[in-house]
Amino acid sequence: MTHSTGLRWLDRPGEQGTTWGVPWPRGALRPGTPFALTGADGREVPVQSWVTATWPDGSLKWTAHAAGAGPAAEAYRLEPGREPAVPGTPVTVTREDGALRVGTGAVTWTIGQQGGGTLARSIAHGDREVAADVRLVSLRQRGPTPDEGGPVAREQLTGQVERVTVEQDGPVRAVVRLEGRHGDWLPFTVRLYFYAGAEHVRIMHTFVHDGDPERDFLAGLGLRADVVMRDEPHDRHVRLAGSHGFHTEAVRGITGLRRDPGESARRAQVEGRPAGELHPEVASRLHLVPAWTDHTLDQLSADGYTLRKRTGERHGWVTVPSGTRSAGYGYVGGVSGGLAFGLRDFWRLHPTRLDVRNAATDRASVTVWLWSPSAPAMDLRFYHDGMGQDTFAEQLEGLEITYEDYEPGFGDARGVARTHELGLRAHGRTPSARDLAAHAAAVNEPGLLTCAPERLRAAGVFGVWDLPDRSTPARAAVEDRLDFLFDLYVREREQRRWYGFWDYGDVMHTYDPDRHTWRYDVGGYAWDNSELSPDLWLWLQYVRTGRAEVFRFAEAMTRHTGEVDVYHLGRWKGLGSRHNVQHWGCSCKQVRISNAAYRRFHYYLTADERTGDLLDELCAPEETFLTLDPLRKVREDVYTPDPAALSVGLGTDWGALAAAWLTRWERHGDERARDRLLGTMADIGALPYGFLTGEGRLDLATGRIDSTREAISVSHLSALFGLPEICAELIALDLGVPGFERAWLDYCRLYLAPPEQQEAEVGRRLSGISLVQAHSRLPAYAAARGGDAGLAALAWRAFFVDEGDQLNSNPLQREDDWRLTLVDGPHVPHPVREAPFVGTNGAAQYGLAAICNLALVGRYLPQADQRG
Repeated sequence: MTHSTGLRWLDRPGEQGTTWGVPWPRGALRPGTPFALTGADGREVPVQSWVTATWPDGSLKWTAHAAGAGPAAEAYRLEPGREPAVPGTPVTVTREDGALRVGTGAVTWTIGQQGGGTLARSIAHGDREVAADVRLVSLRQRGPTPDEGGPVAREQLTGQVERVTVEQDGPVRAVVRLEGRHGDWLPFTVRLYFYAGAEHVRIMHTFVHDGDPERDFLAGLGLRADVVMRDEPHDRHVRLAGSHGFHTEAVRGITGLRRDPGESARRAQVEGRPAGELHPEVASRLHLVPAWTDHTLDQLSADGYTLRKRTGERHGWVTVPSGTRSAGYGYVGGVSGGLAFGLRDFWRLHPTRLDVRNAATDRASVTVWLWSPSAPAMDLRFYHDGMGQDTFAEQLEGLEITYEDYEPGFGDARGVARTHELGLRAHGRTPSARDLAAHAAAVNEPGLLTCAPERLRAAGVFGVWDLPDRSTPARAAVEDRLDFLFDLYVREREQRRWYGFWDYGDVMHTYDPDRHTWRYDVGGYAWDNSELSPDLWLWLQYVRTGRAEVFRFAEAMTRHTGEVDVYHLGRWKGLGSRHNVQHWGCSCKQVRISNAAYRRFHYYLTADERTGDLLDELCAPEETFLTLDPLRKVREDVYTPDPAALSVGLGTDWGALAAAWLTRWERHGDERARDRLLGTMADIGALPYGFLTGEGRLDLATGRIDSTREAISVSHLSALFGLPEICAELIALDLGVPGFERAWLDYCRLYLAPPEQQEAEVGRRLSGISLVQAHSRLPAYAAARGGDAGLAALAWRAFFVDEGDQLNSNPLQREDDWRLTLVDGPHVPHPVREAPFVGTNGAAQYGLAAICNLALVGRYLPQADQRG
C-alpha cells in the first residue's frame, strides 16, 4: 500500500516515548488499517496507533501514533497496511487488590482504583520501591495576603481522587486519567502517561478555579511525593536545576572540609557515585558534619530564583548562590536510587517552587509547586470598582474611552482553568549531570515527531493554505513580513515578560507609543485573548513552514487561550472572554473566543487528550446562546433568548459553531453535529442575502436557521475569527450543500466591492466596512474560485493600499521598509527595541491579523500578482 510517510523530530528526540498525529488524503485509508514504523536505518520500531478523525466518506483523516522509549533515530517512516512490531517489554495495566499496576518494563506504578488521597500509592524501579504517596497538595487562604505582612491562616488540603479511568492500556502507551477535588473546591483532572521501556512518566494536571474571588485565595498548589532514602547521608544527593547546570549537593557533604576524605571520595560524591572508603580522620567525625535535610528553589519571577537550604525545621535557612531562570528540574535520592521531578516552563509559569524536605531521614518528600507558597496568595478579584457603570448606556460610554466592555459581576474568574505538564522519573541510582541536563531539556521541550509541510499540504487538511512562496517580489514581501512579525512577537514576549501563571502564552492587544509599552492597564486594550485569531496565524504559519519555534509559540498560546480565556464550569461554561486587563475581565463572553478552530491544529498534530477535552466541551456550543445574548448592549430590536429562535451571528458566532460541529463529526462520527452543520449551511445558502444577512435565528430543537429572514447587516469582525478558514474547509469538503458556496462567494465579492456595485446587487450600500487589508483575502478567495482577474486586482489593491476603510486605517501598509528602531528616553529606563509602526488606534494588533493571519491573499491568487 502506498502513502508511507516520512517523519522527523520537531526539535529534539523523544527518547522516553512520544505521541504524534499524521493526516491522510481523503479516501486513501479505511478504518482498521494497521501501521508499521521503521527507523531511518530500517529497524522495526514498535508503534501503537489509533484514529483521531475521519473524512465524510469514512476514510481516515487523522491518526495518532505512539512510540516507546529507546535510542532515537534521526528520522522514521510510517507505513500503512503493515502490521506493527511488538515491543519486547510492553506497557501492562493489571488490576488486583483494588489497585492498578502499570508497568513499563523499567518502572511500576501502583494506583488506587477507588481514588482517595493519592494519585499513586507507590513507584518502583525494577523490584525496589523508590517513591510513595504521589499526591496533590494545596493551600487555601480565606482572604488576600496583607500588603504589610502579618499572620494569615492557611488551610492545607490534599487532592481527593474521585474517579480513575484507564484510557489506553498498551502495548506501547498507557494513559490513566484521575479526576477529583481539593476538598470542596478546585476540581482537577490528571493524566498519567506511560511508555514501554520508559523510566519517565509524563503528568498532565488541569485544575479549574471555582472559588469566590472575594474570599477564596489559592496560596499554594503542588504535586508531592515521598522518596525512600536508604543510603548513608554522604551517599544521598540533591540536584536542583539552575539557569545553567545544577545545584549539586550531598545531604552531608564531604567536600571543602578541613580534613580531606580523599580525592576519589570527593569526586564520587560530586558525580553521584558511592563515596567508598573515607579517610579515617573524616570517617570518625562524620557525625559533626551538618546534614542539610531541606532545600528550596523559589522562582518568583521570570528573572530570578532563590536557592536556600537548612538543617532542620527549627533552624535558619542558608542562602545558596541564586540565579535567573531555573529549568525546573530536580532529583533527590542516593546511590541506590531516587526520584527526579520537573515542571515544564517552570520559570515562564512563575511563581513556582521546588522543595526537598527531610532528605536526612528515611523518607524525604519532594514538592513541585505550580503556585509557590512564598508568593502572595493568588488574587483573582476584579481590578476596579465599576466606576458607576451600572447601565448599558454607561458601559458603552466606558467602551468609548477605555475600550473596556464592563458589566457588574462579569469580571469573574470562576470557571477558568490552567494546565501544567510535569514529569516524575524513577532512578536506580543518582543520575549523572549530563543525564540530568538531558532529562530537564526533554521535560521543557518534549520530543514530537512531525510530517513535513509538503506532506501536510498533500493530505488536504486545515482548509486552503500553501507553502512559502518567494517567486515574485510581492510574494517575497509577504513572506518577509510574516517572518518579521513572528520574530517581533517573540522579542516582545521576552522584553515585556509576557510570562506568569495566568499570562504565559498570550500576547498583548495594542501598543501605547507615548509610554513605549503595551496598553497592559487600559481597559480592553491589554491581553489579546485570541482577538482577531493570532492562534490561527501561528498554526497556519507552522504548518506552512514546519518551524519548531513557531510550533512552540503556538502550543503555548493554545494551552493558554483554551484554558484561561474560556469558562469550563458555571453560568458561562463554553464561552470565552474578550480582550481585557484581566483575561476574564470583559463582559463580552462569546464562542468566538472558545472557538474550536483554535484548538484543532494542536489536537490533530499531537493527539493531546487535554486539548481533546477542550474540544469535547464544545459538543453543543449552540446551547450557550441561551445563557447570554452577545448583542444585548447594542440591540435596536426587541429580543430575549428564545430556544426556538436564538440570535446567532452568521460571522463570528456561526464560524465558531461550524468549527465545533465539524470537529465533533470528524472526531466522533456525531450525527447530531453533522446534521446541524449541514443543515445550517443549507439554511445560510437559502437566505435571500446569505451571509450578508448578518444574523440568523436558530431553533435549538431542530438545529436549523430560519431561512426566510430578509435583512442586510455586516460587521468588520465577522470574517476575522476563523470564518474564512472554516468556510474554505467546508467548501473543499464538497459536502453537497446547495447554495452555501454561492452565499459565501457573494459575501467575499461584495464586502470590499465599490458601493455602486453593492447597491446594484443588494439594493443598498454596505456600511461599517473596516479592516480592509484583513478582508482583502475575501475577494482573493472569490477570484481564485472563479478565475476573476478583476477581483484578483481588487484583492491585491486592498492588501497593499488599504483604501476605502470606513473605520480604521492601517499605517503598516504605508511603511515600505519595516524595521526595528531603538527607543531610549525619559520614560524608558533601559534601551529597548521597538517597531515604529506599532501604535495608533490599535494598528499593531489589527495589522497583525491583516498581515499574518490573512496573508492567504498570495495563496489564493497564483495567477494574479499585481505587484510583480
